[in-house]
Amino acid sequence: MGNLLYIIAVILVIAWAIGFLGYHAGGVIHILLVIAIVAVLLKVIRGTAN
Repeated sequence: MGNLLYIIAVILVIAWAIGFLGYHAGGVIHILLVIAIVAVLLKVIRGTAN
């Protein structure tokens, strides 16, 4: 389950980069980035706690 969270975070970061560089979609892209960062932080926190 933790691996899935990491994969989703990577996909969101890639989607953010594509949107930021290509389309400038506004606030939606930044929301994707925040979600990806939160997912990575949860992965790191849960990885060190277990």
